[in-house]
Amino acid sequence: MATAGAPRRFCRCACFCSENLYVARYGLHLRFRSEQQLRQDYVPDAALAPEFLAAAEYSASPGADLQGLLQRLETLSEEKRIYRVPVFTPTFCQALLEELEHFEQSDMPKGRPNTMNNYGMLLHELGLDEPLVTPLRERFLQPLMALLYPDCGGGRLDSHRAFVVKYTLGQDQELGCHYDNAELTLNVALGKAFTGGALYFGGLFQAPAALTEPLEVEHVMGQGVLHRGGQLHGARPLGTGERCNLIVWLRASVVRNRFCPMCCREPDLVDDDGFGDGFTRDEPTTVDVCALT
Repeated sequence: MATAGAPRRFCRCACFCSENLYVARYGLHLRFRSEQQLRQDYVPDAALAPEFLAAAEYSASPGADLQGLLQRLETLSEEKRIYRVPVFTPTFCQALLEELEHFEQSDMPKGRPNTMNNYGMLLHELGLDEPLVTPLRERFLQPLMALLYPDCGGGRLDSHRAFVVKYTLGQDQELGCHYDNAELTLNVALGKAFTGGALYFGGLFQAPAALTEPLEVEHVMGQGVLHRGGQLHGARPLGTGERCNLIVWLRASVVRNRFCPMCCREPDLVDDDGFGDGFTRDEPTTVDVCALT
């Protein structure tokens, strides 16, 4: 005869909170051990286009070379060394734009993206530097840039400045000729619906007044244009709608410690917060500066 006792207590396995977690927005099943592990294993993998993942994986593989990588990219100009590749999925582009709109409507302090753009925002203000941009630079862009631009510090990228620029009627509508404060640049079109606003490119450190027949590049949502920071470039006037682009200035202190791309001289260093402008006081200068031709 059974004796009455305390009711049985049913349990669940601890894997309920750590294994096979489904994220509907990205259609992914994830494994979670810690925030650091999640960022390392899945962010920004879930945001990245398969073509970009394949190009980065190839670049990091033994025996990878430039010709093999170029088969996985679109060459926009062999002479100017300008390339294009899908970087973000459409789903991620939309999600990022939504986050940017929420931040823009908040009362949180906001800085200008750079000295030429009045509208947009800095990704570190959204808290996206560490979880998104740093792993994007370290895990994916660095091996790829090492093959494309070894003479510009592509394999020694150690800091960045990332921001979104916004163009719309009544605000910023175009961008004049300029160079970037970076050794290398990634420019990704996020959307939205617009006409006009094409990028145009001149020569490396070419004087703006000498620009006569620039290369023009249309924006494609989710696709990123890769170029040297010293490549003269600008943006044509917007025709209609609203255009948002994510810009990542990629910096290599081993190059810029001996050559500031803004004054074209050895830098006169001043201490700054965060990554500053990518200069350091103690980095060895062992990489040749891009040839100014």
